[in-house]
Amino acid sequence: MLISLLILSCTSRKNYPVTENNIELNPKLIFLNYTITENNKGEKSIDFISKTITEGKARNNNNKYIKTGEIGDLKCSQFDNKNQPLQSVFIKNPLNKTIEFLNDSLQFESKALTLKKTPFSLRLQLHSKTKHIVIAEIMDSSQNTKSLLITKLETK
Repeated sequence: MLISLLILSCTSRKNYPVTENNIELNPKLIFLNYTITENNKGEKSIDFISKTITEGKARNNNNKYIKTGEIGDLKCSQFDNKNQPLQSVFIKNPLNKTIEFLNDSLQFESKALTLKKTPFSLRLQLHSKTKHIVIAEIMDSSQNTKSLLITKLETK
């Protein structure tokens, strides 16, 4: 038993090389600002306000975006120049807000509001091969989407 323990502890451990695919050499963040509007027919549209690209790496923000979307939520996807998806995040429908307030009995209450128009912002880790970002609405339980806006990034 002792001999086998010595043999195992003396074996060499293989170091795996770090490839360029695993590390972004110059990580960048993109900040996107939009306005979303829903008309009387229930159709949504998104207007682009601004974007800022800066150097940096996103912190782990698991609470910022949801893991899967429901009908009416948004899917934000980064695409390369061949229109292949690079990464996606799901966003709760920004038109649905929940507010908390104190009632007359000094008890907290929650109230769900459905807005017709509201601004919203995204902070994403920008993939180095991203050429455009698509925001789409989830239309059904099969995660089929309807594209609402395409934001093109300038190539330098």
